Amino acid sequence: QEIFGKDNFFIELMRHDLEEQKQIEPLLIKLANETNAPLVATNDCHYLNKQDAKAQDALLCIQTNRLIEETDRMRMRTQEFYFKTQQEMYDKFNDLKEVVDNTFLIAKNCSVKLDLGKLIYPVFSKNMEIDSKMLEKLAKEGLEKRIKNFGLENQKNIYYNRLEYELNVIKQMNFSGYFLIVWDFINYAKSNSIPVGPGRGSAAGSLVSYSLGITDIDPLKYGLLFERFLNPERTSMPDVDVDFCVERRDEVINYVQNKYGQYNVAQVATFGTMLSKAVIRDVARVMGFSYAQADKIAKLIPTNATLEEAINQVEQLKKMIQEDKKVEELFNLSKTLEGLKRHASKHAAGVIISQEPIYNRCPLYKPAGEDAIIAQFSKEHLEDVGLIKFDFLGLRNLTVIDFAVKLIKKYEDEKFDLLNIPMDDEEVFKLLQNGTTLGVFQLESSGMQKLISELKPTVFEDLIALVALYRPGPLGSGMVKDFIERKHGISKVEYPLPQLEPILKETYGIILYQEQVMQIANVLAGYSLAEADILRKSMGKKDKEKMAQQRNGFVERCVKNGIDEKKAESIFDLMEYFAGYGFNKSHSAAYAYIAYQTAYLKTHYPVYFMCALLTSEANNTDKVAIYIDECNRLNIPILPPDINESYTNFTVVYHKDSNKKAIRFGLSAIKNVGEAAIESIIEEREKGSFKDLSDFLNRVNQRKVNKKVVESLIKSGCFDFFDKNRNQLLLQIENPKKVSLDLFGSDNDLNLLPQTTTTQEEITKYEKDLLGVFISYNPLKKYENVIKSLDINYTSQLENLNDESEIKLIGVISSLKEIHTKNKQTMAFVNFTDLHGSVEIVAFPALYEELKQLKF
Repeated sequence: QEIFGKDNFFIELMRHDLEEQKQIEPLLIKLANETNAPLVATNDCHYLNKQDAKAQDALLCIQTNRLIEETDRMRMRTQEFYFKTQQEMYDKFNDLKEVVDNTFLIAKNCSVKLDLGKLIYPVFSKNMEIDSKMLEKLAKEGLEKRIKNFGLENQKNIYYNRLEYELNVIKQMNFSGYFLIVWDFINYAKSNSIPVGPGRGSAAGSLVSYSLGITDIDPLKYGLLFERFLNPERTSMPDVDVDFCVERRDEVINYVQNKYGQYNVAQVATFGTMLSKAVIRDVARVMGFSYAQADKIAKLIPTNATLEEAINQVEQLKKMIQEDKKVEELFNLSKTLEGLKRHASKHAAGVIISQEPIYNRCPLYKPAGEDAIIAQFSKEHLEDVGLIKFDFLGLRNLTVIDFAVKLIKKYEDEKFDLLNIPMDDEEVFKLLQNGTTLGVFQLESSGMQKLISELKPTVFEDLIALVALYRPGPLGSGMVKDFIERKHGISKVEYPLPQLEPILKETYGIILYQEQVMQIANVLAGYSLAEADILRKSMGKKDKEKMAQQRNGFVERCVKNGIDEKKAESIFDLMEYFAGYGFNKSHSAAYAYIAYQTAYLKTHYPVYFMCALLTSEANNTDKVAIYIDECNRLNIPILPPDINESYTNFTVVYHKDSNKKAIRFGLSAIKNVGEAAIESIIEEREKGSFKDLSDFLNRVNQRKVNKKVVESLIKSGCFDFFDKNRNQLLLQIENPKKVSLDLFGSDNDLNLLPQTTTTQEEITKYEKDLLGVFISYNPLKKYENVIKSLDINYTSQLENLNDESEIKLIGVISSLKEIHTKNKQTMAFVNFTDLHGSVEIVAFPALYEELKQLKF
């Protein structure tokens, strides 16, 4: 009362039919009388209606991973925790009605006004004026360097006119500080050798971004529009998304936190929603349904359908609900929970940078066991409270490119510069035309490989188009087929009007990009590019009333420019149709640039590129198997780990047997060999190569390189240089005459095989168990020609197939793990390996029982 004031302090009463509350209520009333504090009646609300109590109980079980039928679990002991009406509260407190009325008194004294929709414009230095001058200076200096580096002196006026226009718009919209903040953290990344992408999204359409080094795509060269990125006639924040090396992204986030203050920088929350299929699986689990039962029901629900829609559309579901009370209860509970937020997590990219502590405008939290500070508003609501989100994305391909370039500089050409490679390299386009694009950014899926081999790109602009074409809309509309036929002269390239040829020439008369819609409106109807962007956006929203207005305005302005009314109407219809499929050309160009860079590396430096790819996916054995298969196709030898040659990651080495460069497995790829052991081995090896196993055992740190580590090193082939008989080496480490008992005591029995020879089958098993892949020998290799002649699938194709596709595989069972269900039935997880990789297969009890009867 002394702190908050006598009139602002109340003692709270609750009546949820709980014994504890009944016991404490007289004491609370007595305390109120003694202190002259008013009483107030409240009700704890965990759900909206009384009948929702069962659904809330199911939700509790989902959150705590318990079954509804369990008695010794967290639960609400009554069904009174719902939002009560005024009359229900009066009835609950019929002996103390005045304490209910006190809620009005509290509400009357509360006054909260949220200043929503007002942006806090970011400031980089002291004020906006200084920011504008600084931005202009940096942009002009940067553009001068670009012009000099790329020999653009004869177009200098064009570039400077565009730059002046963009700078004026940015200044008028008060976004100079925003650009400087982005420039600063990108400059930090580049200064610290943290790979940064060439651009992402519409920001690649800005010459200011290009001049500052925020992007590396020349917007004038590729016809990219600034207004698609920042429209002076539509006030909204610019959105610069930045790709960083996936392994070092957090360093950039730490930099901005240190620069702007711990509470002025936060990452953004994202909320998982309980959608139809997921909520059915969750509720079924806590109700005690088996996994197979829940899976069967969930798979009957059409994609993107609500539960109500699914029941109306799927007769089998309707029948199950009518015939089974438990299934009916499952759907009743699930429908109540459908759409609720299931959990909060950290957004993959979003970072807020604010001029003031973020907690002034948004609640914050720290996830358990993490240092990251998270804003509790989702990205959709941050702008409402004036906060600005920047996207810091991690892109693995940048890590691959960076590692490959470092290898090239180390072993081939120390002056190699990926930013200065020719963009019309014939060999690169040959590789692309053949569709051998595994590992090439954006172009490695089987569908894209098929498309690219049909399109046969000949210029960089074709790659920009490919990124835009390979989407469900264009693929399903016939646009892709038309594009390919026009490129190859099978179909005639036609333009609705001659004025449109400069706009549509690079896409063979087809409207493929959103920017082309804007340019058509600009050329035919005299729209400013800012107006044209508003038209483009309206077309995407499919608002019939607004579109009718836009149509009339477009046609009228075309007629004023001397274009036939009917022709103007047909062109508007064409624009509206293609706007539904149109893609952001700026984003396509930026990602096509990364695609070209990776294709260039694969073409001219395949060993280094594949080594970088393998290193980036070292923890993904499925990907490693696919890339090793590609190395075999490229005639790049893959060597097992070697105790004297291997480092942490995959490395490029000279292979005497084949007289060419090869890729050597890294020590981190070996199961049971941790970071501490690897560091210890490499540190000791720097004093001199290991002569043999005994020399190795006598020199390494015994605490870090223990018995299990040595066994794994031997089995994976690390000592093949000394003795290829791996079992003999395993026997040797058990011999106390050869090895110190301090290192290899009798605590853990190694279960070593007694034989002193090592069969090919044993080597393949060792490699599969410890490296996840076959290196020395694939047991299916002798059947390769037969397998290729059959109509079957490969494990490497599975990620590109639709769910519930029927497939045929030929391979070997490389491991099998049995488990028992709650009903004491046996099921298994089977690791299945073919010529191109492996996949884990779940065999449920009925199927597994059937499989066990087969003779293998």
